[in-house]
Amino acid sequence: MPLWRGLRDSPEERNRAVVVSVAKFYPGVELGKRPGAEKDAKRLHRNLSKLGFKVDLHSDLSGEEIYQLFSAESRRPVKDCFLAVLSSHGEEGCVFGADGEPVRLSRIFTFFDNECMEKKTKLFLIQACRGHHLDDGVEVDSAQEESDSSFSHYLSVPTDTAVMYATAPGYGAFMNFSGSVFLQTFCSLLEEEGHCELELTRLLTRLSHRVAYSFQAKGRLYDGKKEMPCLVTRLTREVFPFADSEEDSKAGKISATSLVSLRSVRARIASLS
Repeated sequence: MPLWRGLRDSPEERNRAVVVSVAKFYPGVELGKRPGAEKDAKRLHRNLSKLGFKVDLHSDLSGEEIYQLFSAESRRPVKDCFLAVLSSHGEEGCVFGADGEPVRLSRIFTFFDNECMEKKTKLFLIQACRGHHLDDGVEVDSAQEESDSSFSHYLSVPTDTAVMYATAPGYGAFMNFSGSVFLQTFCSLLEEEGHCELELTRLLTRLSHRVAYSFQAKGRLYDGKKEMPCLVTRLTREVFPFADSEEDSKAGKISATSLVSLRSVRARIASLS
């Protein structure tokens, strides 16, 4: 009998989160430092730990090390939910290891299409650029060709999995010294009353809404630019990964946008992640 089967009902079994954050690249790699990545990782660790997740942080791994890590993690037991965060520079369909090697997201996703992770909720948060376009807050045609050609890697997403990208195909994702817009906003929602009890897709809808309507970059290069997260889901049921079980029944009574505040639009001096 495989080891994971023997551990499945262990009292020590918990929901797990793995955060892979690349802030510094090897000498000679022509990718800039990402000074806000450590703040993202620390805040994620603090918030997810409070919610009962066992959180492992991994910094500045090479491309091959990232593959090896997720291959191993995909075969470890988990209670109900596995959450993965990949934060680095990127292009459509990949993020970069500290050695500058591309890590294909499709390969990462397929690791989790196995018996060990069957019927477990898998959530991937991808903080990385997906191209070089900048979002003016209106629909444009310039990214359409890239969007169409990039669809193939979505097919590798396993059942019962949601993948939330910081930005749309073809566009850049913003980060500054305070952290990334996407992951810092995700943490803010987890810290605010009422959000942890939401069904997962409702929570991620609020995340998209908050980033899209409450962030606006400033500075000479990026003044007025926006960011729009993108959700891909193959979930087959409603899941409440951040809620206490006794609160689950209350979550369906909360609408997807009723708690979203559109007070003042925040402006940040930003750089591309």
